[in-house]
Amino acid sequence: MDISKKMTSKVIGLILFSTLLMGLSTLSFAEECPQTRKTPTAPKEFLNMQNPLPNNDKNLKSAENLFQEKAKPIACKFCHGVKGNGEGDPDFESTPSARNFTCATTMDKLPDGQLFWIIRNGSKNTSMFAFSDLSDQQIWQLVHYIRAFGK
Repeated sequence: MDISKKMTSKVIGLILFSTLLMGLSTLSFAEECPQTRKTPTAPKEFLNMQNPLPNNDKNLKSAENLFQEKAKPIACKFCHGVKGNGEGDPDFESTPSARNFTCATTMDKLPDGQLFWIIRNGSKNTSMFAFSDLSDQQIWQLVHYIRAFGK
């Protein structure tokens, strides 16, 4: 085989390998958008609640700290992903998969009170457990923060 055929073969191989890597980098393991769920509906008194906190830098920064690091018993990012796309820790397994907060189609349909209730109480038949140690203020901050992922 002459030198030009060897070079052409190597270039084609490199192109195919690069294409494979690009495809893997865009592969998503989270549910598609919109997500379908059978999450129980919050009681009416929660559904009608609207976030009383201003959507400002101070509240978003506090919520980011909770989401990424400080929430107990586990930071939200471990399940929902650093980017809120439902792609958290690769060792995290959940059926259904973690909520993808970047899906505006899904998130826009969820009332603030529903999100508050789920964070406070967890979601039956999912991996979402209750964050009952968070204050109301912290939960409302998180509601603003998770909504920002879909904007």
